[in-house]
Amino acid sequence: MPSKDIFHESVRNALEKDGWNITHDPLYIKVDDIEFFVDLGAERLLAAQKQGQQIAVEVKSFVGASEVTEFHLALGQTLNYRLALKKEQPERILYLAISEDTYRDFFSRQFIQDSLKEYQIKVLIFDSLTQEIVLWKE
Repeated sequence: MPSKDIFHESVRNALEKDGWNITHDPLYIKVDDIEFFVDLGAERLLAAQKQGQQIAVEVKSFVGASEVTEFHLALGQTLNYRLALKKEQPERILYLAISEDTYRDFFSRQFIQDSLKEYQIKVLIFDSLTQEIVLWKE
């Protein structure tokens, strides 16, 4: 099983504060003979529905030497996880979780915004100090 990102617990706590029930830590998916471990699986019951909304969250810290390299890795991982979820758990929506600092300092750049739009990446932005969700970016 892969190691947890340094912000793993912060995102978990932020989701719980936001009313999400953590159902998987990590969320295991197997497609054919390939195993995937998405950092978190969560659900929230909606008042008007008997079934809840289900999400998967991949946490990334972007603390490596190159933000661009970290972005390449996160994008590839997110696209593969999204495909695996589509095959095995299509009701679950995948989010890439990043800190508010990373969003402000790196993800606000036009090329990164264009990439998120092109590949339809959903982003969860959290405050690592208060452990709260700042923004859900569809």
